[in-house]
Amino acid sequence: MSQDSKVKTTESSPSAPSKTRKSLPVLDPSGDYYYWWLNTMVFPVMYNLVIIVCRACFPDLQHSYLVAWLVLDYTSDLLYLLDIVVHFHTGFLDQGILVEDKGRISSHYVRTWSFFLDLVSLMPTDVAYVWLGPHTPMLRLNRFLRVPRLFEAFDRTETRTAYPNVFRITKLMLYIFVVIHWNSCLYFALSRYLGFGRDAWVYPDPAQPGFERLRRQYLYSFYFSTLILTTVGDIPLPAREEEYLFMVGDFLLAVMGFATIMGSMSSVIYNMNTADAAFYPDHALVKMYMKQQNVNRQLERRVIDWYQHLQINKEMANEVAILQHLPERLRAEVAVSVHLSTLSRVQIFQNCEASLLEELVLKLQPQTYSPGEYVCRKGDIGREMYIIREGQLAVVADDGVTQYAVLGVGLYFGEISIINIKGNTSGNRRTANIKSLGYSDLFCLSKEDLREVLSEYPQAQVVMEEKGREILLKMNKLDVNAEAAEIALQEATESRLRGLDQQLDDLQTKFARLLAELESSALKIAYRIERLEWQTREWPMPEDLAEADDEGESREGTSQGGEGRTGQEGPPDPE
Repeated sequence: MSQDSKVKTTESSPSAPSKTRKSLPVLDPSGDYYYWWLNTMVFPVMYNLVIIVCRACFPDLQHSYLVAWLVLDYTSDLLYLLDIVVHFHTGFLDQGILVEDKGRISSHYVRTWSFFLDLVSLMPTDVAYVWLGPHTPMLRLNRFLRVPRLFEAFDRTETRTAYPNVFRITKLMLYIFVVIHWNSCLYFALSRYLGFGRDAWVYPDPAQPGFERLRRQYLYSFYFSTLILTTVGDIPLPAREEEYLFMVGDFLLAVMGFATIMGSMSSVIYNMNTADAAFYPDHALVKMYMKQQNVNRQLERRVIDWYQHLQINKEMANEVAILQHLPERLRAEVAVSVHLSTLSRVQIFQNCEASLLEELVLKLQPQTYSPGEYVCRKGDIGREMYIIREGQLAVVADDGVTQYAVLGVGLYFGEISIINIKGNTSGNRRTANIKSLGYSDLFCLSKEDLREVLSEYPQAQVVMEEKGREILLKMNKLDVNAEAAEIALQEATESRLRGLDQQLDDLQTKFARLLAELESSALKIAYRIERLEWQTREWPMPEDLAEADDEGESREGTSQGGEGRTGQEGPPDPE
């Protein structure tokens, strides 16, 4: 049998698995599934945090509902166990990338402190029921170690909720309730240890009518603990050392709790004020300025009404400042989702590139106009265009009363003035008076912002100018002859500019050539000078020549003196 036939036989054998077993997916710690699982874990953690201590301190509560407690206990244990499984299937970020490898996730989780706490919180301490009996819920105190899961759920909810300040106050009230609840349970347990009714401080004797009921026991203890922790007063004086110690501990807890509450409430109020300052302009400074400058009452009233309109209708004047901390791309996506539909209604922006519209959306500036306020007047220089987001505006005559037309939501005006179209008979001047009938919310796009964006999209600029030219033709405000003259003048100017550019290029070429020749000549001269220096080094110096002449003269004088002395001192001539 060939090798290929063996392979086929092996693949077709019934022992080979026909399907791969599907494994549980990896959860994203920032995803929705993980968030909802955290909210699910709030219930078992809160159950153990509140009920166990209550069952341990109020024996009647434990004995009366034993079966229900056992069912709830082991249901919470099952959720604790499932939470460990979720931990083993929750990815983590490594260098900004979500790790989905099960092996790496498991090894990462096992090495964390959270894994140790999760294991200890699930230790089967209930086995001690066999010796101590089922009425000892204190054996389940290790379930409190899963409390960090509760804090994580609260943090995620505070980040996701649309009302974070309300959630912070609710969370603070829940913490206060848990503290008072625990304190009331400990108070009742201490009263039972010292003896009910032994003095005025402890819980009254259950033999008295009404004090034997479980509800009365808990409510009395909760009320007494509230009085202590709020330091309201009307508390019986302690009579024993244990009572004094309990009161001292409660007073210290009350001081710390009061500081925590004040700090939390101050933080909430500060955040609310900060949010208001970020969303709405501060009117106090404007009011102070108007009062110092003695602005007339009517104008001051209009300014105050404008601020009041912003506050009541939640209109945001600082939209750009609010989104400034977002990354540029994310900020563009938020702005596109809010304003792109409005911008796409403008005729000159239709059929433009999506990236161009995204750039323009970031340039939109929200503006709010009061009733009777002019947005623009005839003859004004047009430096921006407007898009009506909400409200109504009227095209009025110079008297400000006669209305020619009413502009509603989604309409726009002033788009021609921000595009320099050749042959526009009105130039960049406004051709009508536009007044706000009520409170009107507009989007403003300035000419400078449009020019800055179009510098990166020259093709889009051509398309927009063509659309603007078509609009002017329909309005009979385009002078074709003037347009042709401007085009001819522009072409002539461009031709002259191209000629100047060519001449400038020629001059630069000649200058570069002359500079190269100058550098070459300088190099040759330097080489020749260096060569002459080497040649002249072998020549004698002038000082050496002068010394040589002096030595020669001295030698000649010496030789002449010797000859004279020889003639005088020699023997006389034989004659």
